[in-house]
Amino acid sequence: MLAWLQQNWGNIVILGVIALIVGAILFSYVRKKRQGKSTCLCGCSQCAMQGICHQQKKGNENTKDK
Repeated sequence: MLAWLQQNWGNIVILGVIALIVGAILFSYVRKKRQGKSTCLCGCSQCAMQGICHQQKKGNENTKDK
């Protein structure tokens, strides 16, 4: 086992760095989504999925029918 680790330490380090980068990106997306910000890196004003992506919260709905 120790010999295998010595032979592959470079690959293990690189995979660890890549895993940290991917984890940081995912953490950033989750945090932005919880804050209600766009996570797609583009403007949402022209997006067809805007109503699904940015749903209104129950207390803040615009009531046009009243």
